[in-house]
Amino acid sequence: MNNLTAEAWEAKYQSKGDRWDLGCPSPPFINLLVGNNAPQPGKIAVLGCGKGHDALLFAESGYEVTGFDFAPSAITEATTIAQSREIKAQFLQRDIFSLDQEFANSFDYVLEHTCFCAIDPELRLQYVEVVKNILRPGGKLIGLFYTHNRPGGPPFGVKPQEVLDLFATDFETVLFQTAKDSIERRQGDEHFAIFQLK
Repeated sequence: MNNLTAEAWEAKYQSKGDRWDLGCPSPPFINLLVGNNAPQPGKIAVLGCGKGHDALLFAESGYEVTGFDFAPSAITEATTIAQSREIKAQFLQRDIFSLDQEFANSFDYVLEHTCFCAIDPELRLQYVEVVKNILRPGGKLIGLFYTHNRPGGPPFGVKPQEVLDLFATDFETVLFQTAKDSIERRQGDEHFAIFQLK
């Protein structure tokens, strides 16, 4: 079975094989939102949202959140958590590569965390194109990129410069640095980025 299909991702959730799930929001996003340079709340798309931990963090901080994931189980779980905590957020089962047909120019922000590293590396330029197309003019991608150098995948590794090069045509780099506050097992393997649509 192709390990990048919707069915394969669903199977990972069903078998509890979602080792990427931290069970909580990622620390770099927590620290961004409590810091002095927190972005103004707006409409945000969370790509590959999983069980919604990062999405719900932004929803609690006043953002209008729509999370997208391939796997129905992830969407169901995220929706259940949101309802149980009385957090307003929308979670939709979608192929992210078709989002620009339904959500063109719809969002102020796109949030990236463990989606980019999960897709086939040959689709990375297409990923950038989708992000560009669903953002409004001047919109921003806020990302935590998994820049490990181990073979195989998913998660597929990427060099930091490759990330910069992929986004350079359509985005200005506002911030790009090694994440200082990654979880322990990803220390030194994550880059925090803010890219603004030109």
